[in-house]
Amino acid sequence: MFKDLENLYESAGRAVEDVQKRYSQEVRCKKGCTDCCYAVFDVSLIEALYIRQHFDSLGRKQRRAALNIAKKAIKSWDQLATAKTDLSLARIRCPLLADSGECICYKTRPINCRTYGIPTVIGNKSHVCGLSGFEKGKTYPALNLEPLQMRLHELSVALEGNERGKKRWPVAAILLS
Repeated sequence: MFKDLENLYESAGRAVEDVQKRYSQEVRCKKGCTDCCYAVFDVSLIEALYIRQHFDSLGRKQRRAALNIAKKAIKSWDQLATAKTDLSLARIRCPLLADSGECICYKTRPINCRTYGIPTVIGNKSHVCGLSGFEKGKTYPALNLEPLQMRLHELSVALEGNERGKKRWPVAAILLS
């Protein structure tokens, strides 16, 4: 069921690696950096199911800690949604971020996490990690997230139909469902 998703992740991973090699001074992602773990975003159905499958295989202690964080995160998410805040500027701790600074579902992390440290574009709006060394006003190659998001949508719809397949969820909601 997840082979097409894994292939998509591999393709995105190659694009990220290419930018990392070409701009090694600017891409500052490294183990222990958790900036992307506070970005606010939602995920497609297929990503939600992939994350949930891995999450359910974790130990009880890890799951319980993540669920406690998820309860706080979903409250913050709901407040942001009610206030109609610009989510790209908001910060909420991902429930999958352990106190050790590591992602407990790293191997099943969504596309947003996998592409966070390099310049990306979606809806003609560019984004880059604020901790990166990419200089404002300079031109860099950017990964277009629209085709990736479209493919995630297609996979989700193929999996569960249009009604459920088009929906998106914050990570906290996935864990609490």
